[in-house]
Amino acid sequence: MNEEVKIAQVIVNSSANDLNRIFDYKIPEGYEIGKNIDIGYRVLVSFANYKSLEIGYIIGFKKESEYKCKTISRVCDKTFDDNRLEIAKWMAKRYFCNFSDVLKLLVPPGTKTKIDKVNIKYERFVKLTEHFLNSQDEFKIRSDKQKRIIEFLKDNKEIPASILYEVTDTNSAVVKTLADKNICESFKVEVLRNPFFAKHVKRDEAPELSEEQKSIINSISINKFNEYLIYGVTGSGKTEIYLNLIDQVIKQNKTAIILVPEISLTPQITDRFLARFGRIIAILHSKLSNGERYDEWRRIDSGEAKIVIGARSALFAPVKDLGIIIIDEEHDSSYKSETTPKYDAREVARVMAQKADIPLVLGSATPDIRSYYKAENTDDIKLLKLTKRVSSAGMPTVKTVDMRKELAQGNKTVLSKELYEELKKNLENKEQTMLFLNRRGYSTFIMCRDCGYVVKCDKCDVAMTYHITKNKLLCHYCGAEKQNVTICPVCGSENIRYFGTGTQKIEQALNKIFPEASIIRMDIDTTNVKNGHEIILNRFKNEKIDILLGTQMITKGHDFSNVTLVGVLAADSSMNISDYRASERTFQLITQVCGRAGRGDKKGRAIIQTYMPDEFVIQMAEKQDYLSFYKSEIKVREKLNYPPFCDIMIGVLMGPNESTVKNDAKLFYDIFKEHFELFNPMPAPISKVNDNFRWRVLGKMQMNDKNIDLINICLDNFEQLKSKDTRLNFDINPNNMN
Repeated sequence: MNEEVKIAQVIVNSSANDLNRIFDYKIPEGYEIGKNIDIGYRVLVSFANYKSLEIGYIIGFKKESEYKCKTISRVCDKTFDDNRLEIAKWMAKRYFCNFSDVLKLLVPPGTKTKIDKVNIKYERFVKLTEHFLNSQDEFKIRSDKQKRIIEFLKDNKEIPASILYEVTDTNSAVVKTLADKNICESFKVEVLRNPFFAKHVKRDEAPELSEEQKSIINSISINKFNEYLIYGVTGSGKTEIYLNLIDQVIKQNKTAIILVPEISLTPQITDRFLARFGRIIAILHSKLSNGERYDEWRRIDSGEAKIVIGARSALFAPVKDLGIIIIDEEHDSSYKSETTPKYDAREVARVMAQKADIPLVLGSATPDIRSYYKAENTDDIKLLKLTKRVSSAGMPTVKTVDMRKELAQGNKTVLSKELYEELKKNLENKEQTMLFLNRRGYSTFIMCRDCGYVVKCDKCDVAMTYHITKNKLLCHYCGAEKQNVTICPVCGSENIRYFGTGTQKIEQALNKIFPEASIIRMDIDTTNVKNGHEIILNRFKNEKIDILLGTQMITKGHDFSNVTLVGVLAADSSMNISDYRASERTFQLITQVCGRAGRGDKKGRAIIQTYMPDEFVIQMAEKQDYLSFYKSEIKVREKLNYPPFCDIMIGVLMGPNESTVKNDAKLFYDIFKEHFELFNPMPAPISKVNDNFRWRVLGKMQMNDKNIDLINICLDNFEQLKSKDTRLNFDINPNNMN
């Protein structure tokens, strides 16, 4: 070790703002920079008066310290390199959080605690001994089981013990007897947990590309930074373009990251990539076990895996020689984190691509308004278009049904007459249907029809949702449960009514209307088990189930050739929310789910059920006309000065005492109003969650380096002056305005 360098600069793993700084620690004896200790190493240190050791990360070194320093207690492992450290520094400043909060994203899964919970997995193998193979001695083998093991091992050299026992119908006792005779030996081998273990995907060849696909591929340079937006109608072959671009990158011995918005999308895209590239892919998402994610991380770190597929956190995988980043369905809100650090994967990917001098490719049939605006009006993003479907069936036929007229004609069921007839036709033709409703549960709220009492969560200012499978009321904000209410607790009436419709209620109604049909439901309640998404999608495909009913999980990315009908129930439900993006999100949802119909050779149809058929959003979704919707929406945004013409700042103050929270909201307003355009503090739309009162301050600003610095200063000032009981949830351009 360089004798002059004695001090390691360590960030301690803490969410406390006053610990968001660098601490000096002595380097232990016997450690040498560049060999067994370096920048990016995870360490355990004695900190303050804490009884236990704390996790820290080395981010630098220096010769001496002006403080009396403790020595690092334990050096663990290297978790990130200099490039990823620079990204982390940028993210901490840009997303107004502690440096350690960002560093947690960069460490291997399961190693964020003081004692690592993920163990290396070993499997026992068996093989014949060299003594037996080379010996001239006679071995007396009388047992048939022993003979079977020896003959099998002669053909297979070494084999997992579990397979050996199954094939030869033996057990460990027989192997031990042979081991005592020095005929065979058993030993442990480290193995990686394989999330693809049960997958058997045939390798395929790249199909002939359309002229539009070829043109786009030729327009993308994979050897320098540029940002591209592929705007392609649903079913136009964007995934095949991704596969082709990644193939070029792999041939240059580089690696690729492809992000998908929903875990439910991962199985299908994984199958496509396995079929094309084999086992050089790794997947990362929250539904894997800690052990599976840890081993996938190690495969990526070792260079065995060249392609990383996953949700937004896959962006931080330890890839080497990164050659391209692709973000599929780039408009999706899941790319923006709602927990600290509140990063936008699209922004982080842009910085990563710039630093690596590689292309960033975004793709969507319904691009984010901000992305499309930049592509049309700046040089920051190059716009590439796919206008035709690759299937011979072409785009689906879409029709809107006015549910007000259905009611007037006496139809009070969940299905319009037209959707009923089309569903019936599909069942007769053995074709599949997808039905979309953006509400899980059975009923959205329960009310007494005599006194108007609505059952609300005791801890939150929201109505509870009835779930028929549990026969309970659930709060979708804090997770609280209540027994179902059959008698009004206020007036004692039994006249309790279930209002609204959720996926469970639709499923029950469909079973009554079409008792002969097979129906499967896909929402958060049915996919909360391991591989839940994949199990449902595989059943729908392989068992040829008639109807797939689901929430947003089914709206994008899925490609089933036998789905010829899509029904959108309550299409206007997402329009009535207090968010400037309500129209955009409604258009995206309807357009995306309608695009699931007719992906094969059969013509697709889609029916949109709505109580607001005259709304421009609904009309444009029916026409699948993104460009007309965009031109109208961008004029509204410009007039009202909404993104992309500004950025929205939001501060939500939360605490157990409403008066204190209100005062701190005023304090926040007073500190920030000196620099930014703010609206007066108001109670948040959901004014209480989990026994915490909530006040909100909204503002508009332009995100640039100067304003980022100002915000960090204002936040530091506010933290020093606010009440200890008040928590601040601060974000820029959040997904949720509540």
